[in-house]
Amino acid sequence: MDITIASFDSISEVNMDYTITMYLNQYWKDERLAFSSSDELLTLPGDFAEKIWVPDTFFANDKSSYLHDVTEKNKLVRLHGDGSITYGMRFTTTLACMMDLHYYPLDSQNCTVEIESYGYTVTDVVMYWKDVPVVGVEEAELPQFTIMGYEANDRTEELATGVYRRLSISFNLQRNIGYFVFQTYLPSILIVMLSWVSFWINHEATSARVALGITTVLTMTTISTGVRSSLPRISYVKAIDIYLVMCFVFVFAALLEYAAVNYTYWGQRAKKKAKKMKESNGQQNKQSPSIKADGIAANEEIIELQDIRMSPIPSIRQRHNSKFFSSEGSLQDLKFPPSFRINRNYSFPTRSSIHAPRAPNRKRVISTLKKGASAIKGAIPTIKDVNIIDKYSRLIFPLSFVFFNTVYWCFYVL
Repeated sequence: MDITIASFDSISEVNMDYTITMYLNQYWKDERLAFSSSDELLTLPGDFAEKIWVPDTFFANDKSSYLHDVTEKNKLVRLHGDGSITYGMRFTTTLACMMDLHYYPLDSQNCTVEIESYGYTVTDVVMYWKDVPVVGVEEAELPQFTIMGYEANDRTEELATGVYRRLSISFNLQRNIGYFVFQTYLPSILIVMLSWVSFWINHEATSARVALGITTVLTMTTISTGVRSSLPRISYVKAIDIYLVMCFVFVFAALLEYAAVNYTYWGQRAKKKAKKMKESNGQQNKQSPSIKADGIAANEEIIELQDIRMSPIPSIRQRHNSKFFSSEGSLQDLKFPPSFRINRNYSFPTRSSIHAPRAPNRKRVISTLKKGASAIKGAIPTIKDVNIIDKYSRLIFPLSFVFFNTVYWCFYVL
């Protein structure tokens, strides 16, 4: 048995199959058909195969196939005088090819052709390849792949119905990366580099920098969506996914960099404004009198009326009805000892007071969080000029991207 490759039509990563057009030639000898001792040859129509014994050959990894019939069925039968038969046909078949896409699109795949007898076991029919099992591999061309070579072998398969002989040919296909360089990798690199332009734009030009950052992020999202639409929904990560995700991270980080610049800039302005207001208020407080004319401090709290009535000292309770109150019941010339110039709250215990011991615990938690926040804030270096962030970003972002590309291409290509 041998095959001749007419063409590789297509290879689908989504369906995990490939379509191939080939000529399949089968050779055997049936002495019952011998008609002459000399080397005579008869070419018979393809329908003659229905009148003689033919092997029940099928493709084990076949999904769909059809026999060409223009202008007649592409089948031939050649009968030699000694009973040797050549049975050939031309057809197109779609064969399953389980691909490993971890390195996609920098990958290589092995797609096979599996040929076997459907009903005859090894005790009835033994299949084997001719000396040259495949013809036409060197001339076959694929748009996205290069055929690096092939390997023909045979093995025995034990199935539920018996032991069968299986012939297989494995094609080594190397994917061409040129298409992906111009359609995916190069646009992604340019989009990442475009996001760095914002580092040279004035930080006060908010609309320009934000619009540039959002545009690059959306463009990377569109590229990623287009790539995923042509691939199956597999769970593992592919090489192109890593590259697109990292490009998206760089673009998004450039947008966050401006957020940090803007936050730092307006934070410094707010601190300066608050400092100026504090200084101006301090100067006004120095000029204003700190003590009222009656000798009592302005911010000093006076004991409330209800506290006077509930005071344990009789003399203070009597003052409420005598010289310290007018006929309307308002305070007049109230001068208490300093020890009573506080706001006292005499009340009966309530349900909320039962949970009072928990308050110190909450205060401890809050104070601990404040200390941790202040420690983190103290660890962050103080930036006096926001332009320093842009200045460092102009150097850090390109170097990081170059380092990522070096590691990526060395890992997947070398």
